[in-house]
Amino acid sequence: MVSWNNLDTLKSFEALKATKRVPLAKVMSGDEGAQRVKNYWVRMAEGLSYNYAAKEVDDEILKVLSDLAEEAQLADKFAELYNGAVINTGEKRLVLHQLTRGQLGNDVVAEGVNKREFYVGEQKKIAEFANKVHSGEITNAAGEKFTTVVQIGIGGSDLGPRAMYLALENWAKQTGNFKMEAKFISNVDPDDAAGVLKSIDVAHSLFVLVSKSGTTLETLTNESFVKDALKNAGLDASKHMIAVTSETSPLAKSADYLAAFFMDDYIGGRFSSTSAVGGAVLSLAYGPEVFAKFLEGAAEEDKLATNKDLLKNPAMLDALIGIYERNVLGYDSTAVLPYSQALSRFPAHLQQADMESNGKSVNRFGEPVSYKTGPVIFGEPGTNGQHSFYQLLHQGTDIIPLQFVGFKRNQAGMDVIIQGSTSQQKLCANVAAQIIAFACGKEDENKNKNFEGGRPSSIIIGEQLTPEALGALLSHFENKIMFQGFVWNVNSFDQEGVQLGKVLAKKVLAHETDGALKVFSDLLNI
Repeated sequence: MVSWNNLDTLKSFEALKATKRVPLAKVMSGDEGAQRVKNYWVRMAEGLSYNYAAKEVDDEILKVLSDLAEEAQLADKFAELYNGAVINTGEKRLVLHQLTRGQLGNDVVAEGVNKREFYVGEQKKIAEFANKVHSGEITNAAGEKFTTVVQIGIGGSDLGPRAMYLALENWAKQTGNFKMEAKFISNVDPDDAAGVLKSIDVAHSLFVLVSKSGTTLETLTNESFVKDALKNAGLDASKHMIAVTSETSPLAKSADYLAAFFMDDYIGGRFSSTSAVGGAVLSLAYGPEVFAKFLEGAAEEDKLATNKDLLKNPAMLDALIGIYERNVLGYDSTAVLPYSQALSRFPAHLQQADMESNGKSVNRFGEPVSYKTGPVIFGEPGTNGQHSFYQLLHQGTDIIPLQFVGFKRNQAGMDVIIQGSTSQQKLCANVAAQIIAFACGKEDENKNKNFEGGRPSSIIIGEQLTPEALGALLSHFENKIMFQGFVWNVNSFDQEGVQLGKVLAKKVLAHETDGALKVFSDLLNI
């Protein structure tokens, strides 16, 4: 039986606060630093590894973190989750996104439905539909193949699927798995939809409308924008649109769509990339087999997250080092820095996944907590970020923990040797150099050129960014977020904080405003 307790009530947390701080610049220098890099790593799935040598931890701190993981019952709470307990206390729901890629425990039955069978069934339906589109069995009104797929959604219906699509685009083109180009419309700003529509041939485009409730204001507005464009082109919108929604939404059985594929309330939007939300667009873009490999990678990483041994559970270890940084060392932010252009939107996805999940100031029971919870997440791919915000990371007044991601080989299979090294080697050289520069710094009499060091980082290293590796990477961060939420005793699976603005926006549009809200509405010509 698990018990849900605040972090500051745990004895191991008091022990963690009493540990001696690690002098990072010292331990990462010379032979000691070389030995740390060899020792402080853990295997992930699909050839990835998590190296935490440049974090401010040592064996003593790791032992206390292991005690914290045990006292907080992290492995047991994860087991509760994947066996179908009501973990989302705010909405009184199960949390089942891991079940879309594999079954870790018992059968989970809700409302009389075996949920694993339901998710697999939707995946099969999507695969059949995608194969018919690719073969030309499903075509436009003129009998011509669709060449572009456009996802219409916002938040989790956009950020995750868009990040995953971009992550695999070069790989798919290089390996012959590129079936259809994908575009995404998310912002209610008309310039977003207009820009996409002007860049495609609507007659050969298939649109995927994603809304669990079927009532999302931004998404339905953009759907109308698209339908208007199709009508103006003399096209029947119902022959160009499919829906991803819940079985109870108004979109589920509408004649406005070629087909409908279903998700449910047990998968939050920010965790939906491995559900029909990501499955439809990724299967159409790259083929169902590629989406299946993506799911396999996530499933393998999920299995590692069940391990009770902290040093063999990369997501749990990453999570608890983050707890130490946030709640003992007092670091307020985390930068996610993938040295892979393919992961250009991955930090934006993690920004939502993490900050929407753990940006809470009350615990699972609605009681205020007296400690810090989720950090601010931001990032950009290297080396672009080096020429942007790294100045603050290196020499600013705040220490910001860093999470690097790097791969030994690129996806495109193209490179060039300049000045004795390839572009990929230059990229990898930069990430290696940054880890040491942040950790060790450099002394200089000119204080403007002095680097104090002591800036912690970890790195996930892989051979190449493949669908399987991408799935494992996604799972790692999803499970890290989950474990941190367990430690902080918050509900990581609702997002009430996004609702108030929506309610007020509807009042503005209905002209039911007064006070400052009315003045701002008038200033914006509403």
